[in-house]
Amino acid sequence: MLAVHVRCRVLPGSVEAFREATLANARASVQEPGILRFDVLQEDGAPERFVLVEVYRAPEDPARHKETAHYAAWRDAVADMMAEPRSSVKYGPVFPSVEAGWAGDPAAAEE
Repeated sequence: MLAVHVRCRVLPGSVEAFREATLANARASVQEPGILRFDVLQEDGAPERFVLVEVYRAPEDPARHKETAHYAAWRDAVADMMAEPRSSVKYGPVFPSVEAGWAGDPAAAEE
């Protein structure tokens, strides 16, 4: 399992267009077999700041995601909306364990 937090800061006049493009990408992304979650978060008090929380089954799944048509459409659509380049941080699971909760039975997460 691999979690990636993608930080985005968009131009003030592009917030709604970015949101719409990102939601379209997220809705398509959760249909991919390698994606467990794809959350879109918008910062309270700073509507131009977003975090995409992408949770993948395997380390190679982000590369597969970037080969999809919906990712390419999103990347191209939002390129001119960015106030600064996107940044990302990758995380591995600590709790719940992969076996117990991320890809399995959430009730087993108490283990």
